[in-house]
Amino acid sequence: MLFGNNILKYKDELLQDLNILLSLESVDGARDEECAKALAFILKCAHDFGLSGEQVSDKSAHVTLGEGGKDCAVLSHLDVVPAGNNWSVNPYALTERDGRLFGRGIIDDKGAAMINLYCLRALKEAGVEGKNSLRAIYGTAEETGMTDMDEYFSKQPLPDMAFTPDSDYGICRAEKGILHLEISTPTNEAKVLSQFHSGKAVNAVPDIAYVMLDSSGYDEQTLMRLADASEGSFEFNYTIDGLMIISRGKAAHACEPEKGQNAASLLIDLITHAYDVEDIGTLCSFIDYAINNETNGRSLGIKMSDAVSGELTVNLGIVHIEDNTASARLDIRYPVTVNGDYVLRQFRTVAERSGLSVEVINREDPLYIEDGSELIEILSGAYESVTGEKPELYSTGGGTYARKLKGRGVAFGPAFKDDEVNMHNADESVDSEKFFLHAQICLEAMYRLFTK
Repeated sequence: MLFGNNILKYKDELLQDLNILLSLESVDGARDEECAKALAFILKCAHDFGLSGEQVSDKSAHVTLGEGGKDCAVLSHLDVVPAGNNWSVNPYALTERDGRLFGRGIIDDKGAAMINLYCLRALKEAGVEGKNSLRAIYGTAEETGMTDMDEYFSKQPLPDMAFTPDSDYGICRAEKGILHLEISTPTNEAKVLSQFHSGKAVNAVPDIAYVMLDSSGYDEQTLMRLADASEGSFEFNYTIDGLMIISRGKAAHACEPEKGQNAASLLIDLITHAYDVEDIGTLCSFIDYAINNETNGRSLGIKMSDAVSGELTVNLGIVHIEDNTASARLDIRYPVTVNGDYVLRQFRTVAERSGLSVEVINREDPLYIEDGSELIEILSGAYESVTGEKPELYSTGGGTYARKLKGRGVAFGPAFKDDEVNMHNADESVDSEKFFLHAQICLEAMYRLFTK
């Protein structure tokens, strides 16, 4: 009998605790007090299970089992992206419906975080004698740049081997480089456009945007005709401050922006066909000609790909124009064999040519691990023993804690590629059977790391 099967006896308790964890609106930067509550809840559960837990920094903690030997770890994050719109259930609760589990963070990454803790509990309560030490590491700033792990590893040693269940199965050995950039103008010089707002997270495709225009009746008729011919979905409202246009799209993770429909890009495309640059401002004009509805960076001059990790992607995540402020934030993910300095230099050249300032908000170098390592062999064996199939080695545009491990860790689960989980989208969910299949794989992997 596989040791991983032991996790199934905790199913009901695990889901009860997960419901409490999902109820916390732990959005880093916006709801820091909820992030703190999430860490505290994990440490409380660990204490109740008789495990040793410790808060390491304001945004990180760990729970440990055993000592000596190799230092092994599993990393997960308790922060989530904002819920956004168009949910059919309460995003901050665990909902079971039609064989699926719903809730913001159920797959990214609170579900896996709770499973990691229960895996430690299962190992302890089964009296497993480990040859190595095993840590479950928790952070609350993964979605906003992973500074939590920078601080954590400034105080704690890097593990010898680790994985993070924050991607898809099989084993992700390569992660694209990430650039989060802010572009801005010194003032909002637009004559017609007074407000434009869209997006709350740079690493998500915005599903709603709105603009306020001081427009004439002729302009409004033109805009409506253009809207009818557009791929977007627009709503026109007349207010005391002018014409408000609401754009509705489809959210998606910034690592796969082509799967979404960017409400901000569609709205900018609409208004730039009706107004001149001086009417809508330099920022919107630049977004229109240099980004538009592209997700591959072609007009920016950074379209590229490699055989290991695929194409570069660009996501317009946030636009904020109001009063004298005009800025936007973009998420660029570039192939693992590409020099990030070149991508940044090329982007800066194009943006500054339009009079825009460029600030680097966050930068993460690519990750690439060769197959055949001890870690990959252990994880492959755990996956095959539970599923009967060998895991594929793949790359992703997603960014996980694995890139903070300096070549000592990979992303492994929890999502299965045939399960539409709506990560960073409305109705984030996971097939219930697959959720517990991941739990079995995860426990089997942690057991092997602990005892090998």
